[in-house]
Amino acid sequence: MDPTPQNIEGSLWDRTLRSVRSIWVDLAASLESPVIHPDVDAKSADLLLKQMQACIDAEGGEVSARARAAQLGESYLGLSETGKENFLNLLADHFGPDPHAVEQATAEYLSLPPEERDQGLPALSRALIAPRTALLRQFNAIPQGVKFLVDLRADLLPHIKKTTNLKALDAELQALLADWFDIGFLELQTITWNSPAALLEKLMAYEAVHEIRSWTDLRNRLDSDRRLFAFFHPRMPMEPLIFVEVALVNGIASSVQALLDEDAPINEPAKSDTAIFYSISNTQEGLRGISFGNFLIKRVVEELRGEFPNLKTFSTLSPIPGFRRWLDRQIQDGSPGILAPEDRKHFKKQTGESINKGDLARILKDGEWINDPAQVEGLRQPLMRLCARYLVQEKSRNAPADPVARFHLSNGAQVERLCWMGNTSGKGLRESATIMVNYLYSLSDIERNHERFARDGFVTTSSTVRGILKG
Repeated sequence: MDPTPQNIEGSLWDRTLRSVRSIWVDLAASLESPVIHPDVDAKSADLLLKQMQACIDAEGGEVSARARAAQLGESYLGLSETGKENFLNLLADHFGPDPHAVEQATAEYLSLPPEERDQGLPALSRALIAPRTALLRQFNAIPQGVKFLVDLRADLLPHIKKTTNLKALDAELQALLADWFDIGFLELQTITWNSPAALLEKLMAYEAVHEIRSWTDLRNRLDSDRRLFAFFHPRMPMEPLIFVEVALVNGIASSVQALLDEDAPINEPAKSDTAIFYSISNTQEGLRGISFGNFLIKRVVEELRGEFPNLKTFSTLSPIPGFRRWLDRQIQDGSPGILAPEDRKHFKKQTGESINKGDLARILKDGEWINDPAQVEGLRQPLMRLCARYLVQEKSRNAPADPVARFHLSNGAQVERLCWMGNTSGKGLRESATIMVNYLYSLSDIERNHERFARDGFVTTSSTVRGILKG
């Protein structure tokens, strides 16, 4: 029986953790290893502060610096969740910028004549740099150190709203990682069935859109009519940062179940006219806020056009993760326009029953409607109209409310088509009432669409979607 992605993820993490700790123990062998309580009690806090200060003081040469960073990292990996939070608070509270030095540097800068202030900027900049930045940079020099910092930030993110110091630490760490993960440093690779098994295991564990259920499922996604591309960083060669799964088909796909059907015939890639991007997964929570997706899609389109000149259409088959949540809230708040008179008539014609907002909420919550052909057809019209409204008109901070829509529209795509019964899995039912969406990347219009969206928040839509909105 194939292992589940959840089991794969656990075993991968256990093996990686053991490997990293073994390497770091060897690196720190020249140092006396303090005994740190997993929850970081008062005595352990003092020991960790001394370790952190030793890293910042940076006495000795490069070998000593690597040993100290490895020792501190090994101490962190041995902590409980409570201990890790306490560790992060120690780093945030004790090794930020010196307020007095910042105040003095600011006063000196402001005291200079305006025409000489450029000369005072270096001193002010140095005062603003937290001592812990030097500590964090030392991990760049040790094996798996960059991955350690990415995971450290992932541990930090749930806590950043608790104190301003933790928020400042996160900002520093994000800026550091953004420099290290500049798009110029990243490598695009094609993943195949012949890629290392450890890497394939990670893809199964990291897939966030459509769960990879088994090795057979994965092999289907890596067949001759499929492609899987991923970005890698040189310091994390076996850790994909983001990956996209592509199906080479004829015509724009409208059902993810059909697309992932392991028994479906294999298409001839050389005769396919359409590339469908059906899953894009970010894999590293610690790199949140550092975007690779827009570059990934552009690079993948270039790769596919080079390999298959016959491809004319580039489209997604995308989830709509926020639709049901938005719709439930609209119904609960009593928002107008949820069910138009035409929607009620259509539903009654198909089912013989009346429907109001309360009925709609109950039907959607129960989920059994998907097994009733009459209700499936009766709900198509109102739900497709509401979904179009959600994607095109609903905003959050002057941007589309749906996160996937924000991503593709900001990259120059247009809302091409809504796909009723596009994802009939339990997840598709819960998130979007089975509806998926095709975002079309029309190569001649990408730049114009991107500029209009960036300047005015304009959402480019097809005539089909505009027709659904008009009802």
